[in-house]
Amino acid sequence: MSDLVEASEKLNAGDLSGAIRTLLTAAADAPTAELAALLARAGRLAGFDDLAEAADAVVSDPRDAVLLYKLGWACIERGISRIAIPLLEASLEAAPGHRRIVTELAAAYEDTYRYGDAVAVLEANDAGLDDWPDRYLLAFYSVMSGDLDRARRAAARLAPAPQDWVHASERLSGMLERAATVPGPLDQQALRPWHYVLNGGVLLHLSPYGFDEPMRGRYAYLHDSLAALRRTIDRLRVVLEAAGPSASSVSLLPDRGSSIFGLALASALGLPAQPYAPGRRDTIIAAYDLSDPDVPLPTLAERAPGALLVEHATSWTDPGPVAPDATGLLYQSLVPAWGEHMRFPPGGEPEQVPADDRPAEALAAAVLETAPDEDEVAPGDTPADLAAFAVGLAAGWPIIGRRDRLWSPGPVPSARFL
Repeated sequence: MSDLVEASEKLNAGDLSGAIRTLLTAAADAPTAELAALLARAGRLAGFDDLAEAADAVVSDPRDAVLLYKLGWACIERGISRIAIPLLEASLEAAPGHRRIVTELAAAYEDTYRYGDAVAVLEANDAGLDDWPDRYLLAFYSVMSGDLDRARRAAARLAPAPQDWVHASERLSGMLERAATVPGPLDQQALRPWHYVLNGGVLLHLSPYGFDEPMRGRYAYLHDSLAALRRTIDRLRVVLEAAGPSASSVSLLPDRGSSIFGLALASALGLPAQPYAPGRRDTIIAAYDLSDPDVPLPTLAERAPGALLVEHATSWTDPGPVAPDATGLLYQSLVPAWGEHMRFPPGGEPEQVPADDRPAEALAAAVLETAPDEDEVAPGDTPADLAAFAVGLAAGWPIIGRRDRLWSPGPVPSARFL
């Protein structure tokens, strides 16, 4: 059975998500008209009239550059950029050099972490580009693909940034400055150095599982533990002693996970804990997971002097809108240590374990009574390795200015599931 037939049968059965997963894999090699016909059906099933209408138009004329562009744009808007890519590539083939198609295709490549392809399409169509944002994006994508020399050349060509692109200009210059000073090599295994270059944050722990291939220090699915929380606390202390600012308090974000983490952190550091307040100085803002919708994210973008944002678990595939100054670990899917989960006892049947509903104070105390999870350590990720890295950052961390979003995964790829 071909992928397109499989997608069609899933649509017949009302399995929209299954059909889209199949199309994500099949789109690159699918005939345009057949792909568009399936997208039209998917759009109607989902109630996305814009997607269905754009797809119907391509079915009627699968070589029209404008219609292909509109369907590609609709796919990006609906979060399926992998399907948009072959449509936009066909659109650009039909209308070579068209700036809007070029930049939309580059954006689709960015969404799918194909930064090298984004660089290639922008460079191939440089004559029709503007400095801002097009050639800025060429420099930015060059950083994200790991080609720092190309990024510096592209950045040197840029005219001064207009007012609404000043922040982006500062973002790019900050990345290039950090790349010039970060300790250690910058290659496809250097997750911690690249995390600092791109985000200005210190990654406290590298996953040892599949380190060389395919994960390179990130987690895919993770059932969190109190021992992992304790490790984050202990490793943050290593960084603070080596390079970090002093703090007079720990600020607790309002969600339960952050309260547990923050209370444990405050007790371990011997600091008072208090509710988070915007603008408070010389404090460690404790976040469990900034993907939590209850966290007051808008106020975290602005740094108060001496305020350090520390997140225990950071999603590398669907991050929150601000990058922490330090993060405990990177994951794709996470079950909190106190969350309901399945247990698989040796030789027994799987069993459902209910959520741990103890108060935050009790769980924070349990974290401190737990030994840190250091049984398996990734290459170059001992506490001594982390301390040496932090010493090398002492003059530049934490960075000053507005917090940016998390840029991931950059030049260090990891396997991920859809």
